[in-house]
Order: sequence, then structure tokens, then C-alpha cells
Amino acid sequence: MGAKLKNVTFSLPVELIHKLKGYAQEEYIPSVNAGVREAIEEYVTKLEKEKLYREMLKAADDPLFVRDLAENMQAFEASDREPLGREEEW
Repeated sequence: MGAKLKNVTFSLPVELIHKLKGYAQEEYIPSVNAGVREAIEEYVTKLEKEKLYREMLKAADDPLFVRDLAENMQAFEASDREPLGREEEW
């Protein structure tokens, strides 16, 4: 089952619409709608990465987060090294 869809209306420059129609006619994209959807998905992915980056920068300045991270890294240090010893046996 596909994602739920909703029709929306956007205003785009006429030249951009002509270019998208041309790409669809030349079969670079399946349709204008598919081209717009793909572009928006890529843009949203870019925004999500930027948001995560900013949140990570903020967390890096939080002393409680940094301390918690250090404690967790120390707690899992032994298990992180464990596969290294097994590789030699294989």
C-alpha cells in the first residue's frame, strides 16, 4: 500500500513548468508530478540533515549530554572491542 496522497496547489515560474514538461516528454522523469515530488523529497531530506546537524551541535555544547555520552562509550568499550578478537579466529 502506497503513501496517502493529498492534492495541493503551488505557484511555480512558467519557465520551470515548461522545463519539467520537456523533461517528462523526453522521459527523463515519468511526469511533471513525479519530478516535483522527487525534488521536494530531496529538499526535505536536505532540511532534515541540516536540522540533525544543528541539534548535534547544540548537544555538543550540553555538558550533561557530553558526560552521558562519555559514560555510555566507556560502558560499551569492552563489547565494542569484542568482535576484534573474533576476527582473528575466523
